[in-house]
Amino acid sequence: MSFNESKILPFSSEVSSSGVLQINGHSVDDLVEKFGSPLYIYDEDTIRKMCSNFNESFQKFYKNSHIEYSCKAFTNPFVNKIIDEEGLYMDVVTGGELAIAIASNFPPNKLNFHGNNKGKEELTQALIYGVEHITIDSFAEINLLNDIAVNLGKFQKVMLRLSPSIDPHTHLLTSTGILDSKFGFSIETGDAELAIKQTLDKSNLILEGVHFHLGSPIFELEPFSEAIEYVLGFCYDMKENYSFILKRFSPGGGFAIGYQTDKKPPEISEYAKVISDSIKQSCDKYNLDYPELIVEPGRSIIGRSGVAIYTVGGIKKIKNVRTYVSVDGGMGDNIRPALYQSEYSVVSAAKVNHKRDNLVTIAGKFCESGDILAKDVFIPNPQIGDLLALPASGAYNLMMASNYNMQTKPAVILIKSASESPILISRRETYDDLLRLSIFE
Repeated sequence: MSFNESKILPFSSEVSSSGVLQINGHSVDDLVEKFGSPLYIYDEDTIRKMCSNFNESFQKFYKNSHIEYSCKAFTNPFVNKIIDEEGLYMDVVTGGELAIAIASNFPPNKLNFHGNNKGKEELTQALIYGVEHITIDSFAEINLLNDIAVNLGKFQKVMLRLSPSIDPHTHLLTSTGILDSKFGFSIETGDAELAIKQTLDKSNLILEGVHFHLGSPIFELEPFSEAIEYVLGFCYDMKENYSFILKRFSPGGGFAIGYQTDKKPPEISEYAKVISDSIKQSCDKYNLDYPELIVEPGRSIIGRSGVAIYTVGGIKKIKNVRTYVSVDGGMGDNIRPALYQSEYSVVSAAKVNHKRDNLVTIAGKFCESGDILAKDVFIPNPQIGDLLALPASGAYNLMMASNYNMQTKPAVILIKSASESPILISRRETYDDLLRLSIFE
């Protein structure tokens, strides 16, 4: 495949002789004809390759490491099965994500429960299922979780989420490791030390490690090394003050992916080397045993595997101002451009070989001026009925989807191989689905 988007589309993507985008041997126009539009397409081969890439990269630099898929990026029983088969662990952040993990028969000894405000019912379900680790994110949760564990007669392994007050230079709304954040116990304010002390004092909690997450997507490597040294220095102090033994350590995830062809993220191996080297150097500096390393990629596992397909409807040309090309989806299935000012590449899926000489803005169908999927992009002369593909749509789009304007959510399919028919892994919503929770009497 010769065009630039080959670097951000699924690995198996190519262009047919007639100029139609194909994903693992399946033409996008045929898929839309069968499953409808809008349509989200996931490529299993790409998911598996990204899992292998992470496993191999981190094992190369740090043998005692595990990859823990952050399923908030995208969770589904079929995807969870792939994640398990590839040997990855998984973390969940709500009772709903845990319920899907349970329904998928995901091994409880490979689960970690995150989240800054986990409720009693959620934590109870986690302990009953046997979730291996729970990452605590508040003082209230320390007490609540211990009470639940006592009542159930269980001893629960836990980690603490810390805030290292380091800015990863990403979007304000996705920077989570800074001081002014709802996430984590701040080292700077002394809350982290108090949390260590309180957790160690609890009868039914087993404190095994610490976690931090700087934010996402992170295109720089330096914030990781800076944060790792700072947090491991803190762990040394906790060892001296409270005999805390660090067994597990997680610098979170947040690894960037390519959304546009001109902004290339670091290779997974580059992240792996910086993180691994920083842990070893800091542990040597502070005389700490090397802990088990847990890395938590989400977007970087699933993002490239997904492609969103839309159909062009209305086209509005404002002379000397802008041309709006409206599609049959938008902020209901992808709120990221409106929320984070995220930028996407756009491919005219049946005109890949045509000259891109029309500057347009791709608008969604929702009743908001901010419902813009891509601003000022070049595509071939747009016509009603054209199919537009947005690469790198596999992470967060669907997990953040809504029924705004009472719009139904799109169908989701998984391409398993070139020789197998794609399978429907989430059917398109119907109007009956929208009415299902309503009470009329």
